[in-house]
Amino acid sequence: MTVLLDYGAGNTKSVMNALDRIGAPYILSDDKEIIDHSSRLILPGVGHAAAAMDQLKSRNLIATLKNYRKPFLGICLGMQLMFDHSEEGDTPCLGLIPGTVKKFISDTVNKVPHMGWNDFTNDKGHYIFDGTDGANDAAYFVHSYYVSLSEFTISSCNYIIPFSAAVSFENFTGIQFHPEKSGAAGQNILYNFTNSADNNAN
Repeated sequence: MTVLLDYGAGNTKSVMNALDRIGAPYILSDDKEIIDHSSRLILPGVGHAAAAMDQLKSRNLIATLKNYRKPFLGICLGMQLMFDHSEEGDTPCLGLIPGTVKKFISDTVNKVPHMGWNDFTNDKGHYIFDGTDGANDAAYFVHSYYVSLSEFTISSCNYIIPFSAAVSFENFTGIQFHPEKSGAAGQNILYNFTNSADNNAN
């Protein structure tokens, strides 16, 4: 069973609607025992990194998330929280994936936040993108902070600078865009994740 983490800082309703559309069973919960016994976990997120981390701390979920060893998907802010640190509020994050989340610096053409539809790549054939062709698909982004390209990048996008649209490390996968708002391509990503087996999480 998939657990959608309920921690007061997530876009849970829109993710729930997307999971309902693809017929994926899930439980909305912040119960550590339920999380520990789940098959996979989704960490959604909108808002400020420091406030989100405070919510996770207040629910005593930090150790639970750090010790989770089954497929784990972070969405938007949820992806950013998976890294070591965010420049947003100078916030220490979960440290599940090495790296720092940085703030976009606007230029004369592109403003911050990055908001709207943009192309994304499928760089490494990760299972999360099975059946999705980034060259012909677009995703919906809403974010002012980004993760640089690195060895963990499995999908990239270009807005002001190239950045990671998706990342993967061990069992942890992060999607910067909102798959629940990204039409058929986004639904396909959520379908792939909710049907993933433990041995796909790498």
